[in-house]
Amino acid sequence: MKTVLIGVGQAGGKLTRELVEYDEQMGFDSVRGALAVNTAQADLQGLPFETVLVGQDRVKGQGVGGDNELGAEVMQSDSREVLSALDGRVAAGTESIFVVAGLGGGTGSGGAPVLAKELSRIYDVPVYGLGILPGRDEGSMYQVNAGRSLKTFARETDALLLVDNDAFRSAGESITEGFDAINEEIAQRVGLLLASGEAVDGVAESVVDSSEIINTLREGGIAALGYASADAAPDAEENINTVMSTTRRALLTGSSLPDATDADAALLIVAGDQDAIPRKGVERARRWVEEETGSLQVRGGDFPLSSGRLATLILLGGVERSGRLEAFMERAKEAQDEETGAAADRGDPAEMWSNDDLDDLL
Repeated sequence: MKTVLIGVGQAGGKLTRELVEYDEQMGFDSVRGALAVNTAQADLQGLPFETVLVGQDRVKGQGVGGDNELGAEVMQSDSREVLSALDGRVAAGTESIFVVAGLGGGTGSGGAPVLAKELSRIYDVPVYGLGILPGRDEGSMYQVNAGRSLKTFARETDALLLVDNDAFRSAGESITEGFDAINEEIAQRVGLLLASGEAVDGVAESVVDSSEIINTLREGGIAALGYASADAAPDAEENINTVMSTTRRALLTGSSLPDATDADAALLIVAGDQDAIPRKGVERARRWVEEETGSLQVRGGDFPLSSGRLATLILLGGVERSGRLEAFMERAKEAQDEETGAAADRGDPAEMWSNDDLDDLL
């Protein structure tokens, strides 16, 4: 899938840089353009692609201080500058646009949904979000920001791929070390997903292309991406159990949104040396994903890639009712109650998608 990346805010810019570097390192050529947008001048320094500073008349390049309403207002006022910087980047071969943002800060959580809405209005390609949920130890402001942004971002994009920071943080890591490690993990997963339809090191038996990704995410809402890998044996038949094992781990323990197993649709991709990928194993794994997710829309295929390992990617579309997401929305609502002093009955967190228990951002 040929894509253009737009990183909004500090976290969005850093993850976009990691995605660009991974794509270049692997020689995939899936990323056809990248742009970073921020209200803080310092956060744009050192990014190896074009940057746009917005809100200069309001915040003088100092950032919005975690105020995502201000972040949204600034992006609404200055969206033309961002769109002008995109001129020529979203070209004839572009198949999607990804708006990348951390959902806890002010610029990313406020500006990303606004920008996604403008992009959807102008471009006739899917506009996806790649959003990072703050960890539970990152403070109440970040939880409230992310809860409000999450509802809005999911509505304004064709689908929102979520990454839960708590799923990747290791004990003993500093916050900076943790974020760097998370960015590397996500860049590998998303990079492989975008490149899976490209002829890199062979011809796939069952071709996966951009239409498979688009169809998996067609219903919109929240998406998750699972990943696991293992050493491969030279003979494909010996790797049937390996594919089954990595598939189970990718879905059950390696997901960007843990506990998200009920899905509207899924895409299974097995990557590795062409001669080491067992076709029977891929089909058996696809049927297992079908049973586990309860979805009748489970697509599967292989991605020939020169490697001594086999890796399984699972893209899930429509995972709004996952336990992890419901717990996060409840946490965000509790944080909002603490900030406002409210103590009203919160009801079902899953229903927050369709009501105003948690204020919408726009």
